[in-house]
Amino acid sequence: MQRPPAGTIPDEPGSYQFKDGNGRIIYVGKAKSLRQRLSNYFGDPAGLPPRTAQMVATAESVEWIQVRTELDALLLEHSLIKQHDPRFNVELRDDKSYPFLAVTVGDEWPRATVMRGDRRKGVRYFGPYAAAWAIRETLDGLIRTFPVRTCSDAKLQRHSRLGRPCLLFHIERCAGPCVGEVTTEEYTSLVDDLIRFLEGDTDEFVAALETEMAEASAGLEFERAARIRDRLAAVQKVLERQQMVLERDEDLDVVGVAGDELEASVQVFFVRRGRVVGRKGYVIDRAEDLSDAEVVDRILEGLYGDPPPLGVPKQVLVPHESANVALYEEWLESARGSRVSIRVPQRGPKRELIETVTHNAREEFARHRLKRAADHNSRARALNDLQSRLELPEAPLRIECFDMSHIQGSDYVGSMVVLTDGLPDKREYRRFRIRGDQGNDDFAAMEEVLTRRFTAYLEERSRPVAERPGKFAYPPQLLLVDGGKGQLSVAVRVLEELGLDEEIPVASLAKRFEEVYLPHRADPVEVPRGSDALFLLQRVRDEAHRFAISFHRQLRGKRMTTSVLDGIPGLGAVRRKRLIDEFGGLKAVMRATPEELRALSWLPDAVADAVWNTIHGAPTRGGRDS
Repeated sequence: MQRPPAGTIPDEPGSYQFKDGNGRIIYVGKAKSLRQRLSNYFGDPAGLPPRTAQMVATAESVEWIQVRTELDALLLEHSLIKQHDPRFNVELRDDKSYPFLAVTVGDEWPRATVMRGDRRKGVRYFGPYAAAWAIRETLDGLIRTFPVRTCSDAKLQRHSRLGRPCLLFHIERCAGPCVGEVTTEEYTSLVDDLIRFLEGDTDEFVAALETEMAEASAGLEFERAARIRDRLAAVQKVLERQQMVLERDEDLDVVGVAGDELEASVQVFFVRRGRVVGRKGYVIDRAEDLSDAEVVDRILEGLYGDPPPLGVPKQVLVPHESANVALYEEWLESARGSRVSIRVPQRGPKRELIETVTHNAREEFARHRLKRAADHNSRARALNDLQSRLELPEAPLRIECFDMSHIQGSDYVGSMVVLTDGLPDKREYRRFRIRGDQGNDDFAAMEEVLTRRFTAYLEERSRPVAERPGKFAYPPQLLLVDGGKGQLSVAVRVLEELGLDEEIPVASLAKRFEEVYLPHRADPVEVPRGSDALFLLQRVRDEAHRFAISFHRQLRGKRMTTSVLDGIPGLGAVRRKRLIDEFGGLKAVMRATPEELRALSWLPDAVADAVWNTIHGAPTRGGRDS
């Protein structure tokens, strides 16, 4: 990589980006002085840490964006890392999908439930919890005291139409909003109390229940006192699970780290009002050469880059001093709206708490290292073996595999799945709906999909990097098609027509004998059965097949769903969707009685009759009842 001309790099804060030969961003950094920081990369490579030297050797160019302050540089760096996922940046990834206890505060009648995955608007999250069974036990205990609904929206609407509550109401684990057994104000108060309890404000609820139980007992209301006793026991059981770790009602997050030069395990305990209300684990891929202090900075960026479910606490305890503690405190204070301190406790209960969390991190890392050793070694062997046997110019760090799916030519779809460093990269998966009338011609469908994919690549490659959407911006080091010589010939023809045949290696994997074919060779390449290389190809082929079939079934299911209700007079797209949503699915609509359909105030009786008659094959009556 050529060094930028002297004097062109500003002596100002900003973010810099190293890019490879394809224009892909491979590293993003920030600096108080761009000139001073970037000059460190262009010295003698022997003086650079190994991973930094590898990054500089891989890079073809460097660009930068100047900003006003160091805090702006931090925010810009986080945004660019999140957008481009650079190969040489530390990656903070969840070591598992943690469940949260969620309250859908945006609903008319908020619901308490267990949720995973991306956060949604109008939902308050509490946790995360280590296991789903733990959160369900917690929820089961809480609804005895705070009887908010836990049912789905479809079930709520169904019982509202029927005019009778479900079993949970009768066993006093739901207030019965579906049948008007609770007012909006009373229900809102229940939800608010539940949220305050989950936030850690527990003492007053326990005291109130104890007082209420004593009053009921003194008034000889023994059945009521027994019910309150059971509610109190449920609350106390929940509190026992939330381990008390501090004597004072303090809010803080505690970070523990353990690892080696390749990866590290991060454990975070969320403490609210002195109790551990949740925990979460991450694994860091240490692609950068970082000191312990810089690792802490990367953890803080990953932990608080997106608003955390429990918010930013007043204090964050870390095992090592941050490399720039003032900057990160300023950043967290702007997110919280009040003072935040980042501390390394030296003694007392908080030091013991750090040691406990670090011990958890060491145990998690030991388990992860055993798994990593097997996975990493086998992937490395497989990629190197593929490079050798398929005579590739480099190890195929990005493999793309394509497959088709249809039934007698209907709902024809194609799939593209991607392996990055031997692992599925689901963010890069793509689905194609075949546009042409291909009949049962897999070759024509494959040609259409490959042409669309690599035409898009050529279009994106011709644009400036900053303007690339990113869907098809980068080529594979190995293009794999599912099938034999016929599918391989199609792939070769597409690449030749687009002028990419010298740039992108291609192979095919035939299902029958698991044979690997290369262009312009009559016989298959010898890839031993049971080898890591063949297993890798089989895995990506099977994943492409699964992904294609799932998309095909989705389209077919959508077509079949709409076909039953299509063409009914008075039932347009909006009413059809509302009808399915009201009953909770097409099968429920098909089971509905004429009375249940007519009970929908927004659906005219004539249309309700037409729906029932169409589903059950009865002749449709026009106009009003006769």
